[in-house]
Amino acid sequence: MAEVLVYVDHVDGAVRKPTLELLTLARRIGEPVAVHLGAGADTAAPVLAEYGAVKILAADAAEYADYLVVPKVDALQAAVEAVSPAAVLLPSSAEGKEIGARLAVRLGSGIITDAVDLEPGDDGPVATQSVFAAAFTTRSRVSKGTPVITVKPNSAAPEAASAAGTVEQLAVTFGELATGTKVVSRKERESSGRPELTEAAIVVSGGRGVGGAENFNVVESLADSLGAAVGASRAAVDAGWYPHANQVGQTGKSVSPQLYVAAGISGAIQHRAGMQTSKTIVAVNKDAEAPIFDLVDYGVVGDLFTVVPQLTEEVRTRKG
Repeated sequence: MAEVLVYVDHVDGAVRKPTLELLTLARRIGEPVAVHLGAGADTAAPVLAEYGAVKILAADAAEYADYLVVPKVDALQAAVEAVSPAAVLLPSSAEGKEIGARLAVRLGSGIITDAVDLEPGDDGPVATQSVFAAAFTTRSRVSKGTPVITVKPNSAAPEAASAAGTVEQLAVTFGELATGTKVVSRKERESSGRPELTEAAIVVSGGRGVGGAENFNVVESLADSLGAAVGASRAAVDAGWYPHANQVGQTGKSVSPQLYVAAGISGAIQHRAGMQTSKTIVAVNKDAEAPIFDLVDYGVVGDLFTVVPQLTEEVRTRKG
């Protein structure tokens, strides 16, 4: 069976959930080979093996932390040359898509971004994408070179499948461009205690209908009762009601949770582009003609300041 390279998204060896999802999808189309760049390979190896990595190509160098994405592209190119994989899978984060695009150019290959499913095909893996505000579902494959595919978080439930997980060192030669852009400082992001927005199984977002920054506590209370991440529409972010890091939409972050709750969000195409692949969508809006209702599984026409607190209380009551 052909091998499939999986780029490992981690923090000092602590493997993030999207990588486990990629390993699960990779097993559908071949044998997963994880590519771990930077420190912590020994820490990550048992987890990667538990989720199906037959082999782990590890490379540690200061360049992966001190510079931007080019050193990682150099490493993935070396991995492709060493393995000749059936595909290269990366998470659909901002960094993942930039690495994937640069790698595809290097390899002279096609790239598919924001896939939500993968399956084997006679001529290579077939990727499913949800496009045009979920109005269409497309199935496509790369017709030239080694397929490079980025996959949205929450597209698959991680499934353990123990494998050898043998760690091998990957020899990488950095090109001249690898040190072209240096990271000069880092600041640890203040933790909210909530899940990461792009990885959360549940997201509760507020929009223009919230009416102001002081009212976002209604959205936050529902999110906390559900163990959810908090998102915001572009209108709310542009008004300064919530941080840009929490914006969901075409110019913000794309999310694909099991449950997405939109409170006071009209459903402009820009916002829908960032959450259209959510498995179940619930909207609360007092405008019965709001475009968001064309997309939802469940819609409530009503004042969010009446509906959302009642929902929050009901969730807390049921949790006991």
